[in-house]
Amino acid sequence: MTTVREATFEVLRRTGLTTVFANPGSTEVPLLGGWPDDLRFVLALHEGSVVGMATGWAIAHEAPALVLLHTTAGLGNAVGALATARVNRAPLVVVVGQQDRRHLALEPFLTGRLEGLAGDYPVWTNQPVRAQDVPGAIARARHEAVTGRGPALVIVPMDDWDAPADELPPAAPAVLVRGSGVDDDDLVPLVTLLAEAVSPVLVVGAGADSEAAWDGLVGLAELLGCPVWQESFGARAGFPQDHPRFAGILPADRTRLRVALSAHDVVLAVGAPVFRQYPYEPGPLVEPGTKVAIITDDPAEAHRSPAAFALLADPARACARLTALVRPASTEISDMFQGSRTSMAGEGCTFAAVDSSGRGAADSGTSDMSLASSTSMAGEARASVAVDSSGPGVTDLGTLDMSQASSSSMAGEGRTSAAVDSSGRGAADSGTSDISRASRTSMAMEGRTSVAVGSSGPSVSDAALDGLSPVPLRASHVLRELAKRLPPETIVVEETPSSRPDLHRLLPARRPLGFLSAAMGGLGFALPAAVGLRMALPDRPIVAVVGDGSAIYGIQALWSAAHYRVGALFVVLANGRYAVLDRLAERSGRGKAPWVPFDEVSLAGLAKSFGCQARRVTGYDALVAALDEIVPTLHSREEPLLLDVAVVPDTEFHP
Repeated sequence: MTTVREATFEVLRRTGLTTVFANPGSTEVPLLGGWPDDLRFVLALHEGSVVGMATGWAIAHEAPALVLLHTTAGLGNAVGALATARVNRAPLVVVVGQQDRRHLALEPFLTGRLEGLAGDYPVWTNQPVRAQDVPGAIARARHEAVTGRGPALVIVPMDDWDAPADELPPAAPAVLVRGSGVDDDDLVPLVTLLAEAVSPVLVVGAGADSEAAWDGLVGLAELLGCPVWQESFGARAGFPQDHPRFAGILPADRTRLRVALSAHDVVLAVGAPVFRQYPYEPGPLVEPGTKVAIITDDPAEAHRSPAAFALLADPARACARLTALVRPASTEISDMFQGSRTSMAGEGCTFAAVDSSGRGAADSGTSDMSLASSTSMAGEARASVAVDSSGPGVTDLGTLDMSQASSSSMAGEGRTSAAVDSSGRGAADSGTSDISRASRTSMAMEGRTSVAVGSSGPSVSDAALDGLSPVPLRASHVLRELAKRLPPETIVVEETPSSRPDLHRLLPARRPLGFLSAAMGGLGFALPAAVGLRMALPDRPIVAVVGDGSAIYGIQALWSAAHYRVGALFVVLANGRYAVLDRLAERSGRGKAPWVPFDEVSLAGLAKSFGCQARRVTGYDALVAALDEIVPTLHSREEPLLLDVAVVPDTEFHP
């Protein structure tokens, strides 16, 4: 007689669910006793770590991961991580144990009211009516997780596993094919919109983080000659951030967002919502007359976006085809602009260039234009950009690294002088924000934009980072030293809220899946996600950059990393407090906040208690020596390591 348990094992093998991340309890013992050797069991010491590791694994594999949780306590502890998995679009099949079906009516000890416990975050929840329906429910859950791109839950009473199985096949298709084609007719509105645009701009997000999508977007951006912004608080990078067209991270408030996009008559969002915000501010998202369109394969993202046109399609396929269709439609316009640029070059027009040191260097008629002149390729003329080399400057990779609103000003706000400091706060002349499409079109053709990038704010100058030992050590020092050493294929997992702007500025994503963070914003994701990523991709360097406050939420994952010999590097920026809350409290103007520092906590000590190697780093020289030793080992190392780096808190926060 084949049992439900045995039939379920066959479903797991057939569907590729052969690694299970778990923190089991007594209701799971009937399933786990005598576990088959060909199915890998990965233990984590907290349900948040279980789901976080599975999320990293699923994202890396681009396939569902299997999770096993223990009734109410287990599912309840995992809800925050399941929410993160949902918003990060990670397909998970989650099996949740339940008390014995035969006396559930009496609500025995450990009975769980499980179906609504995780709220709306599961894409599908099911407790099979019969024990015999369990294998089919798990097979269906895999399809539901992939289609819904999130966790699908199956609740299984503990006595179901030993029940006799049906001889009928599971109630789910063995193979499910999802159509992903893009019809040219569906792209006509976008082709027309882009071909007629004077100054288009792209906004990309997590939904475009794939090699195919990056290729398509690079082709489209280069064809249009337009800047490319990354959505604010995006969980993944939708465009190579070392590419000359990359403009930076969009501001997370409406005022600066309008400034950033004000030069453009058409905004196309790809794999990103329209538009992700953080602090509320009144007013529209874009200036009147600006047309917004979106390409996404997330129905909810399309449905809630205030756009003139939304295309629900695979971003990679859509962008590749869009480039092919826009090219002939825009040839005449491009030729006209090329003639204007040739004339401008003859008149001695000055463009901003980026030299190998990363600083702005004016060069008459140069072809290596910075973002200011990149957007001029869409039709602006006579743009002048002054970059203070002591300010944020550029990354080591030669990509102009402009603070939030300033990049957009370079995109052509005609005759308007925008002064932007490195905190990203823009101060524009009156009348800049409220301009019609017609006047913006004229400005884009006429140019004469002047932008100054200041040096105020928390940015760190080259002099402070090259050859000197900064005292005290700041998060930006650590990030800059990492940037100098990490290979392009490194996956950086971020969970350092107060230092995230500096991380984006100094550690650009240079390969697909080069950046990952918790889209939900909840803490406790980075450490377990890094473990799951390295398990799935053992040949890619994995570096988690986390705050000490964040690390405490997922610290149990270090035991799994050590036990399963997962060679990830965890860099903890330890300032002994919730610095981002301190900064937000200061900005609120409401007086002293009640929380206190927690600088007694030793992350190195906690890591060692979980069996993970750890070092305390308290100075610049020690940091450099540690990174010089460790970074070259990241491809091949088989032991995790935590660097507990003492830093002073960041004094500003401008998301």
